[in-house]
Amino acid sequence: MTGAISKEGEPNGATTSPEEIKLEEMEERGQWRNKMEFVLSVAGEIIGLGNVWRFPYLCYKNGGGAFLIPYLIFLFTCGIPLFFLETALGQYTSQGGVTAWRKICPLFEGIGYASLVIVVYLNVYYIIILSWALFYLFSSFTSVLPWASCNNPWNSDLCVDILNRSGLDNRTLPANAASSMIEFWEKRVLGLTDGIHKLGTVRWELALCLLLAWIICYFCIWKGVKSTGKVVYFTATFPYVMLLILLIRGVMLPGAAEGIIFYLKPDISRLADPQVWMDAGTQILFSYAICEGCLTALGSYNKYTNNCYRDCIMLCSLNSATSFVAGFAIFSVLGFMAREQGVPISEVAESGPGLAFIAYPTAVTMMPVSQLWSCLFFLMLIFLGLDSQFVCVESMVTAIIDMFPGVFRKKGRRELLILAIAVMCYLLGLLLVTEGGMYIFQLFDYYAASGTCLLFLAVFEVVCIGWVYGANRFYDNVEDMIGFRPWPLIKICWLVFTPGLCLAWLPLGCPDVCVFCSPGCLPVFPDQVHTLEIQQFLRVPTLGLHAGLADGTLLHGLYSSLCHFHPPENQRTPETGTGTVVTGRVAVAPPDGSGWAPGRGYTAHFSSEKARAGESCPSPGCSVDLVGSLESSEGLSTAPRLIIQCPVFHGVLHHHAQYSI
Repeated sequence: MTGAISKEGEPNGATTSPEEIKLEEMEERGQWRNKMEFVLSVAGEIIGLGNVWRFPYLCYKNGGGAFLIPYLIFLFTCGIPLFFLETALGQYTSQGGVTAWRKICPLFEGIGYASLVIVVYLNVYYIIILSWALFYLFSSFTSVLPWASCNNPWNSDLCVDILNRSGLDNRTLPANAASSMIEFWEKRVLGLTDGIHKLGTVRWELALCLLLAWIICYFCIWKGVKSTGKVVYFTATFPYVMLLILLIRGVMLPGAAEGIIFYLKPDISRLADPQVWMDAGTQILFSYAICEGCLTALGSYNKYTNNCYRDCIMLCSLNSATSFVAGFAIFSVLGFMAREQGVPISEVAESGPGLAFIAYPTAVTMMPVSQLWSCLFFLMLIFLGLDSQFVCVESMVTAIIDMFPGVFRKKGRRELLILAIAVMCYLLGLLLVTEGGMYIFQLFDYYAASGTCLLFLAVFEVVCIGWVYGANRFYDNVEDMIGFRPWPLIKICWLVFTPGLCLAWLPLGCPDVCVFCSPGCLPVFPDQVHTLEIQQFLRVPTLGLHAGLADGTLLHGLYSSLCHFHPPENQRTPETGTGTVVTGRVAVAPPDGSGWAPGRGYTAHFSSEKARAGESCPSPGCSVDLVGSLESSEGLSTAPRLIIQCPVFHGVLHHHAQYSI
């Protein structure tokens, strides 16, 4: 057998086809360079502002140490099982938050889209907190903290100095008196209006801080996991250094012991209140970034054999431990603040923005070298929020690129996509930095990504994996990746405990409609507010119905959309395979007869006198496209490619892999 090789290295002067050019132009998807990059990225995402300003407040409000009982119950029955499910799903499919569910079961593809919408909301409003923190940080570089006194242009006649308030008798204060800290927050930072019906103008200082936050976020992820993996070494570890410094400083203050006792003193009677259990479950879902698609996206960049089970257990332990320790740092300072002002700790303890931008800065002004402690605190907040923000953006980018790889997996396209997302979210975020933007922020915070939405998606996730796909089958897939089967309790949680608790808790999770306005202004009507939640509920069944109708009749479509329940016996993944042309039919198989893994390209070396385009593999649905010609087994390294499009039945995946000479 002889072959004619052209000057370009192609037999018979064959030219490269458009299909081959298209494949060569697509960039590789990328992987974490090592386990530490993955661990730090996930830690940066899940360990955020909620660990500092929400968990300690919920702990003291809901019975102190007694709150740990419902918290740990939800952690082991919902938090860890769902956290592991999403991470393992991403690693198994090597796909983002939408296409992972599409591949595992098209009927439940709506889970991915609903998570994507939640992430869009988060990307718009979560970064607003960073703009506030940047504003406070820049304001801290003064000889006297601007919120420490009433000698500022924005202060009113009813302003009360923070440092002098302890010496005043409450009976001498007007009923509508406000501290200098509150006036700084409401008048200087926010320029707060009377209600949501009066948005007012954009606060240009906040708009510039928001722009700076988006610029930093952009350059953290613009090169994908290559840049993200480097940045997280600093952004995920620096907050721990700051938290440790603030903790040491806090416990040395007078009154710290009273604050810590107030934080942990158990009140078992509070466990009879359903609100306590609802708060515990909500905190688990929010703190662990469950049902947001972020864990799936981050896990998709792992190596196929990475021990994601061990990583998840370690990360969940780290997250909860950080929340618990942060309570000591916060309440030691609040105990000092209450002692200095001569008031009960319950009067100074707040949650959310009230803690970060009112209570803690107030306590800072009472410390020596207050500017230093203010800078350290707001630097900690910025880095806690920054990596949570850019990982959310990364998960959104990953989902879009995996949905349209032919469009975005080309040189320069990813950077343009991130830029477009950043510009769009920045422009939408300008509404939240207007004088009435705080009311819109509260609407987003309460309803756009509420516990009800996350509960709803959590139920669908465990139903899809546990009951439709099959918990045992997914355990087989996990065993193929990590080499052993995880603890059986996780599978039991997927089947029973997680859906049971979420369904039982779902009616309690529906938040009441809050009216974010002052007396006399226009109210926020329930129908308007709950639209943000209802759209999430409808997205999963609507897209499931669409998947069912995609192939014609509803019954046939639903059957097809449940995917292919025929995984091979052995799913170990070789990196190369061999093929043999027999009577014009191409057989593609790994050397040891095991299955192929999704998300990878393989090289199949063929030896035959002839291969013709249009021949089919033994597996159903395969097609062969011969690019150029193959007349000889000589010079195979430079021969034209034989492109074989073939569904790979790996679990229930219908993955179109590329095999070429």
